[in-house]
Amino acid sequence: MNIKKSDKEVAPRKAPAAGDKAMQFAFGRENYRLMLIGLAVIALGFILMVGGGSDDPYVFNEGMFNFRRLTLAPLLILAGYVIEIYAIMKKPRD
Repeated sequence: MNIKKSDKEVAPRKAPAAGDKAMQFAFGRENYRLMLIGLAVIALGFILMVGGGSDDPYVFNEGMFNFRRLTLAPLLILAGYVIEIYAIMKKPRD
């Protein structure tokens, strides 16, 4: 039995309604808000890590090894990544 494609009956597809549950975003409003907060925390960590150089290459600057650059900034970056992971994994509310 040889069936040609033109002989087959094809039912027209209907577009899903605007309120249909099948057409939803993967993340909710709260997820996106948490993602933006996480990105802001990561950016703040990198901003705090900037600087510490010296104008004269023959003079050593101790400001490079302060608490802000060695401890606070990396902790903020890690906290930002934790917030990002939580924002991605959190189930959106219906």
